[in-house]
Amino acid sequence: MPGTGQHRKAKPRTRRLTRLYAAAGTGGAALALPLIGAVHASAATPVVPAPATTATYKVVKGDTLAGIAAAHHVSGGWKALYAANRSVIGADPGLIHPGQTLALKAAPAAKPAARPAAATTAAGGWMKPVGNAAIGTGYKASGSLWSSGSHTGVDFLVGSGTPVHAVAAGTVVSAGWDGAYGNDVIIKHADGKYTLYGHLTQPLVAAGQAVTEGQEIGISGATGNVTGPHLHFEVRTTPYYGSDIDPVAYMASHGITI
Repeated sequence: MPGTGQHRKAKPRTRRLTRLYAAAGTGGAALALPLIGAVHASAATPVVPAPATTATYKVVKGDTLAGIAAAHHVSGGWKALYAANRSVIGADPGLIHPGQTLALKAAPAAKPAARPAAATTAAGGWMKPVGNAAIGTGYKASGSLWSSGSHTGVDFLVGSGTPVHAVAAGTVVSAGWDGAYGNDVIIKHADGKYTLYGHLTQPLVAAGQAVTEGQEIGISGATGNVTGPHLHFEVRTTPYYGSDIDPVAYMASHGITI
């Protein structure tokens, strides 16, 4: 017999893996399922997949690519948005239609770093004012419609409501009503030449404002001395009437064919 007040030391136990069992119903019978340690239960937690990164936007009346790109913070701006949706929009980035669904994820090719240096030099940061619209009346066409006796620019055949873009970066010299030109915008560029965008429904910029290549500067229309809606595009050596030069040759000198 052990002495009074003495306690036997507990018999050392051999360490073993604790197995817990849970009962799972299978048609009325119970099935014992081993659960190996509570710490492993978290492994059964389902993994929630990451949300999709590509969002879409449905075009509504009055939308422009520049406006959509700005509102949805599209990296690369309207050019990236156009590159990602060219198959939906078509050849003219200035023509989008209500009901079209656009992917807001920018195309990789739109990243400036991915553009080869030769492409930047060739185009020189210039573009057409209304995409691939056809030309109606050409430069120096003769007729009684013009006070000088001949056409001082080229007319792009676009309907009212078409977004009009700056062909290159520059500073707005004037924007608003300009007699026979209706509402127009005149921009001075780094080479000292001026471009004019006439017969607009409304300008979207103001005098003194700096603009970038491709920025939307107005909406086409049929204001002023016209027989129908179109964009009158003019290049000048000064901001004033009568100093016009051939816009086709001028744009070609910057790598753009119109």
